Amino acid sequence: MAEKNLSITYGTVMRDLKTRKFAPIYILGGQESYYIDKISDYLAQNVLQPEERDFNQTIVYGSDVTSAQVADMALRYPMMSEHQVIIVKESQTLKNLDPLQKYFEKPQKSTILVFCHKNGKLDLRKKIYSVARKAGAVIFEGKKLYDRDLPGFIDTYLKLKGVTIEPKASQMVGDHVGSDLNRLTSELDKLMISLPKDEKRITADLVEKEVGVSKDFNIFELQKALAKKEIFKVNEIVTYFNKNPKSYPIYRLLPQLFSYFQNLLIVEYMPNRNNQNEVAAKLGLRGGWAAGDYMTGLRYYSLQKVILILEKIRDTDAKSKGIGNPNTDGGELLRELIFFILH
Repeated sequence: MAEKNLSITYGTVMRDLKTRKFAPIYILGGQESYYIDKISDYLAQNVLQPEERDFNQTIVYGSDVTSAQVADMALRYPMMSEHQVIIVKESQTLKNLDPLQKYFEKPQKSTILVFCHKNGKLDLRKKIYSVARKAGAVIFEGKKLYDRDLPGFIDTYLKLKGVTIEPKASQMVGDHVGSDLNRLTSELDKLMISLPKDEKRITADLVEKEVGVSKDFNIFELQKALAKKEIFKVNEIVTYFNKNPKSYPIYRLLPQLFSYFQNLLIVEYMPNRNNQNEVAAKLGLRGGWAAGDYMTGLRYYSLQKVILILEKIRDTDAKSKGIGNPNTDGGELLRELIFFILH
């Protein structure tokens, strides 16, 4: 039972909810609040009928109640309904969890008790969680996505709404917004609203117009230009970045550059590195076409150079955080790094 809870995903939780397979307790935690909000909102909007909610749905905040009060509410019976729903937002602020642990030992079958523990990792070693699992609780942790996972998230989110997106447009949105999924989905919703009538594909042109990110000067284009060692194009993009430091801070650019050259290092060691489809499979890319920048990079960067570039990116990252760097700004550090990569 414990292993099942530890491996539970957002998809499995939502699948069960949509088939009305409810658990008596939901403990929703982690650093990514998007998933916590989506699960708790679904429970709030779909377990009870609108006319049942006045008497059978309670939403409280952890700072306004005690654990004993929450346990007492959970022990009540629903009024003219199969279930009652209690949602505790910001449950990380609850103190003295002993009354809840006692409730978890024998939860009320008609109660669906939801805890939204935001901005922190759940300490699953505590006894209260093992007690909750034995009672059939769903314990879910929403983890931050890596930047490399954003295009896949964007594609999936849009497909569920019947919309597709160009790979370049997807990369542009992910690079510009980052891994804050609430903000990211908000931008995607705006793009969908902005689509012309009967159009179901988001293009780079639309992203440039609606999101305000250049389709010609972004990390996606920088990677392509670096792969081909197009010195003039690279310098154009870097100059644009340095003129717009708020939109393209060095701390957002370095992980992308590191990811590209780290993957290129993996490809360098592959026995079938000239097979585009095998390279894509090895790197977990969405298709052979997505390996193009790596196939190009193989022609311009030796194994030794890639290793040196990765070391230089690490050094630049440290300097951008003030380590061994008293006064060089991010723009100058980026120019130094790019010069090193190209020469």
